[in-house]
Amino acid sequence: MELENLKIAFHTLGCKVNIYESEVMMQEAQRAGAVLVPFTEKADVYVVNTCTVTNTADKKSRSYLRRVRKLNPDAVVAACGCFPETAGEEAVRETGADLIIGNRDKERFVRILSDYLNRGILPAEPADELKKPRLAGLSGHTRADVKVQDGCNQFCSYCIIPYARGRIRSRAVNDILEELEALTSCGVQEVVLTGIHLSSYGKDDPEAPDDALLRMIEAVHALPGVKRIRLGSLEPRIVTEEFAARLSALDKICPHFHLSLQSGCAETLKRMNRHYTPEEYRKSCEILRQYFDDPAITTDVIVGFPGETDEEFESSARFVEEIGFYELHVFRYSRRKGTVADRMKDQIPESVKQERSAVLIALGGRMSQAYRMRYEGKKAEVLTEQPGRLEGERVLFGYTKEYIRAAVPESCGENKVVRGKLLASSDPELMKLEV
Repeated sequence: MELENLKIAFHTLGCKVNIYESEVMMQEAQRAGAVLVPFTEKADVYVVNTCTVTNTADKKSRSYLRRVRKLNPDAVVAACGCFPETAGEEAVRETGADLIIGNRDKERFVRILSDYLNRGILPAEPADELKKPRLAGLSGHTRADVKVQDGCNQFCSYCIIPYARGRIRSRAVNDILEELEALTSCGVQEVVLTGIHLSSYGKDDPEAPDDALLRMIEAVHALPGVKRIRLGSLEPRIVTEEFAARLSALDKICPHFHLSLQSGCAETLKRMNRHYTPEEYRKSCEILRQYFDDPAITTDVIVGFPGETDEEFESSARFVEEIGFYELHVFRYSRRKGTVADRMKDQIPESVKQERSAVLIALGGRMSQAYRMRYEGKKAEVLTEQPGRLEGERVLFGYTKEYIRAAVPESCGENKVVRGKLLASSDPELMKLEV
């Protein structure tokens, strides 16, 4: 049985790397003749690209796999990604999955599926998913996530991802550039360079220079078709004077930096096995603000980590408010079997986690609104993406370089960089551009 006219539905959970890998699998399936259909429709094959970063992610992965088995009992169900890597084959089979495809075998998705449909066997040779370019082009997209790195060597005490993704691996610069040339030829103007631990780019090669990440970014910047470069999550320790100075010299760099914090309390950070202090983190933010004009700094914070006292939480909350983030992503600590934190004493009750989460979410909302309002009346560039309505008018939504979502007149056209003045709108989470 070939893939010609086979109906395949994809659903992706988790991070930008997963989103990228799903795009790759979908594109390869289409090239093989398959027809992509919405996940809610009846399909011949359902693919769930899973996540395992929290217990909630595991539950969602199981739920989607079981849901599609009920939707079409005769379909082939494929469980891909991190959940199969950590849960084990028996647990995944219990969801009704026919195919189990690990992260490194996503590269071979079409061949694995074809062999299963034709002979019921799986090809055994290993794959290295970082060797060659992935996406030949995403027609109709204005922004594309591009995976440049995979794996993590950090082993934070709460995190299962190093076990799911393996050790760090980096893509060759030439492969990245070849893929970006294909993407920009199809209209993509903004690229997001992403990875499981982007700050480790190049560190898997003992002969690579210490500034391998910066050199790769500078090579991407030199591509004529790339108009904007946005970076994925960074470790705060990577932000030095040299790092910020070299980035600020690149006019395509978006002044939007996601620096993972996790806690603003020094003692909590130690238990998390995070290798920096709050003061070192503060210094990184100060350096970015020295070299960029009011950059958007965003972060993640975990509440209710084992042993987090009221005093530690309050210290963390004060630190978060002092830094003044544009966006704050708040997560309640989730126990993960196999991690150091799962065996720690003084686990925090869920009710306390919920209370602390609510406090930080409210704080994050106030900081986000304050940041947007600092841009009211300022000139900005918005890359238009999709149509919608605001205040009774037909508009196009897009983002500034700082990742402020804004609406522009529909007449400006999609996938255009539109210049104008930012104004407040009736939606507190959205601004509008006066052209």
